[in-house]
Amino acid sequence: MIKWGISSGTPADSYYEIRSDCTDDVPKSKFKIKAGKTLSVRKWQAAFNPDGCLDIASVLSRIQKGGVHPTVRGEVWEFLLGCFDPRSTFDEREEIRQIRRLQYARWKEECKEMDSHVGSGKVITAPLITEDGRPIKDPLVLLEATSNQNTSEGASTSNHNGIEVDESAERITDKQIIEWKLTLHQIGLDVLRTDRTMVFYENKENLSKLWDILAVYAWIDKDVGYCQGTLHLTCTGNLVSRQAYNVTCIPHRNE
Repeated sequence: MIKWGISSGTPADSYYEIRSDCTDDVPKSKFKIKAGKTLSVRKWQAAFNPDGCLDIASVLSRIQKGGVHPTVRGEVWEFLLGCFDPRSTFDEREEIRQIRRLQYARWKEECKEMDSHVGSGKVITAPLITEDGRPIKDPLVLLEATSNQNTSEGASTSNHNGIEVDESAERITDKQIIEWKLTLHQIGLDVLRTDRTMVFYENKENLSKLWDILAVYAWIDKDVGYCQGTLHLTCTGNLVSRQAYNVTCIPHRNE
């Protein structure tokens, strides 16, 4: 839950609600809202000219002095991370947003064709295939990874290096797809144990969206793929920006 109307002197970490049973375990932020120093909503809006071009120099100066007010942090980050050119106009940025939404939808659909769990609202926490591309038939996988579909009861199975594999399913031979699918459960395990003190991530929908973002990015940027650093950056960004923007901003965060 997001809290609005934070006044001067209030710790910035109070902006996002912490679970009541975790308040004593979360370190307190030393950053506090400072009137006249922190980049406020009013100062942020005043930094744009009528067309929407941003006076980035004045913004950076204020950020260095007093940080960014949480209510505009998501918008500010998009510029600081290079997602938008400060010289761009309101109309140009809206066009970019539309393009990004469509691009993310295409990437997500491409991933969904390779694995139906992408976009299903599920978070995968157990391996789906073996290293040689054989689909795994395991009760834990079936419990976590299926959504209102046939769980292949009665399907032909065999034991492969101690793992029960589904012989009725087609074996995957593409090495890139195998490598990607092998990361999906690790992403899920990390997603479920990251920022669990925050009320925002008690919501299963927010967790599944985070998993989708990381799963899609692991596929589209094979040089970076998935790592815990990417998770921490995306987990934080997911609180303040929209899903499609997160995917396009990840490369800038990694830099």
